[in-house]
Amino acid sequence: MPRSIWNGVISFGMVSIPVKLLTATDSNDISFNLLHADGGHRIKQQRWCPVHEKAIEWGDVVRGYEYAKDEYVVMEDADFERLPLPSKRTVELAAFVKAEDIDPILYEKSYYLEPDEKGAKPFALLMKALTEKGLTGIAKIAIRNKEQLCALRAMNGTLVLETLLYPDEIRAAPEEVGDVEVSEKELNMAFTLIDLMTEEFDPEQYKDEYREALMRVIEAKLDGMELEEAAVPTPAKVTDIMSALKKSVAEAKKRRKQEEEEEEAPPATRKRAAAG
Repeated sequence: MPRSIWNGVISFGMVSIPVKLLTATDSNDISFNLLHADGGHRIKQQRWCPVHEKAIEWGDVVRGYEYAKDEYVVMEDADFERLPLPSKRTVELAAFVKAEDIDPILYEKSYYLEPDEKGAKPFALLMKALTEKGLTGIAKIAIRNKEQLCALRAMNGTLVLETLLYPDEIRAAPEEVGDVEVSEKELNMAFTLIDLMTEEFDPEQYKDEYREALMRVIEAKLDGMELEEAAVPTPAKVTDIMSALKKSVAEAKKRRKQEEEEEEAPPATRKRAAAG
């Protein structure tokens, strides 16, 4: 379990729940070092002071707010600790809303909440209440030198805190599509295609194929081999949208039938199909 990045309390009316905040996600991206193209030596990135013309160690770096051209007020760690904000140590639930009322574009990062021993019962009470009511709590939290809006929801026997972006952090959307005429037949055919492709979301069936392909290229280079470039499918030219929809529906029906046959087949047959 990762170490906590924030300790404080959830305030639920007059009830206080001592909790820790734990990062809920990890990046599994393949990382690269920057090398000098001439010789392949690893490059060092330095913090350079142009006035003293020398590299600066992290211990000699401070944060400054530019209030005028080349004029700064220096902020120390103690200044951030003295911020007059209750959200530094308290997640005060201010309202409860339906999850579908929160536009997904507002979600930023997920964290797990873990109660300490004294907070186990009120933690469980809040979690059960949110589950039974099907609601999400809205609050604020100050982490990583920023106060953020956040949402608290029950998930798999615990509470998850999602930091949310403020509306002024969302960029304006592109202009709306103009008045484009869509016929009833085209719409019904699109409904048919969507219905054939509708299923329960199972994240386990998806994997990062880009990362896997990248590792294959890396391993091939280590072995002195070169992989053939995969053929990229050419998008079909859509001249008649109704014709394209009909072909798509036919393909979806074929795929759905094949999936149903595989599910009904004996386990041994399914294993052979997967291997072949």
